[in-house]
Amino acid sequence: CFLPLPLVKLSSTFWSNLNWQLQVVFTGGRTQPGTIKPDEGERHPYSVIECEAKREAILPSVIYIQKILRRRPFLIKNLENVMRRFLQSLELFEDNERKKLAIFTALAFSQKLSGLPPETVFQPLLKDNLVVKGLVLSFITDFFKEYLVDNSLDDLISILKRGKMEDNLLDFFPSAKRSPEGFSEHFTKEGLVPLVEYNEKKIFEVKLKDMKSALTTQIAEESDISEVIENVKQRVKDAKLPDIEVVRILWDVIMDAVQWSGKNQQQNANSALRQVKTWAKLLNSFCSSGKLELELMYKVQMQCYEDAKLMKLFPEIVKSLYDQDVLAEDTILYWFRKGSNPKGRYVF
Repeated sequence: CFLPLPLVKLSSTFWSNLNWQLQVVFTGGRTQPGTIKPDEGERHPYSVIECEAKREAILPSVIYIQKILRRRPFLIKNLENVMRRFLQSLELFEDNERKKLAIFTALAFSQKLSGLPPETVFQPLLKDNLVVKGLVLSFITDFFKEYLVDNSLDDLISILKRGKMEDNLLDFFPSAKRSPEGFSEHFTKEGLVPLVEYNEKKIFEVKLKDMKSALTTQIAEESDISEVIENVKQRVKDAKLPDIEVVRILWDVIMDAVQWSGKNQQQNANSALRQVKTWAKLLNSFCSSGKLELELMYKVQMQCYEDAKLMKLFPEIVKSLYDQDVLAEDTILYWFRKGSNPKGRYVF
């Protein structure tokens, strides 16, 4: 593989004009204002833009810059400036050239190239004119695909976090495609299913968090139970939340609202049982099958097992839920015979 420039016998002029030399590495020569390549003049034949759009052709340029920066770390800022200018001018490059820049950027992160922090890459891309034309989405897709060849999804997420883009991936999409459905459709088509699954999980967690927050507020304010039920049903419908997750959240929020006493065990028991009785109708509205009732019993069992002040309350809570028609007799018998979680099995 040819390296763009020799690493030895570099003149002082080279070091004083590194921005220009980096332009040679990328485009084969100096660029005009606006990152436009001039038609006239001799071009260097071994630049990133002139080589094939393949990792093995572009990697030598990454390694070359890496060696320069190790010897002259004070020049790191120059690389950042040049990359920022190129990325803000994607519309001035051809499709194939943009792909080469994306491959170079992915390899730079894979090689942990100094002077290229994630924010240097992601933030310049968020120019409205680039996003609207779909150039950013195309670039970032090529970047993701190339980076994931040698790195895990966790590594990619780490880069996105440092670049402050983990929660803003839709910002790369044109407004017409800026939706969870558009995200899933695009990256599934591009073969990036793990990224789609990660994004769907993140959206799901946000929806759960929002519902839990709203429910916590209503219970703390002792809102009318029928109003709370309608609110939960509407959120479940809008967010398409699984019934099992809803039951888990309901129990957590109800018990989190209990005012626990520091040392008075009897007072703690009374408070917990009073809370169960008060919000039994809410639980009953969503424990609509034996499977969901059993899930509620698992939640009760785990909390009583893990929380010392509730350890002796398990049978009383179950009996209270049974008396309020939240748990059916068959569910309790199934739990007793073979359905219980191993944790606390012999205790309860």
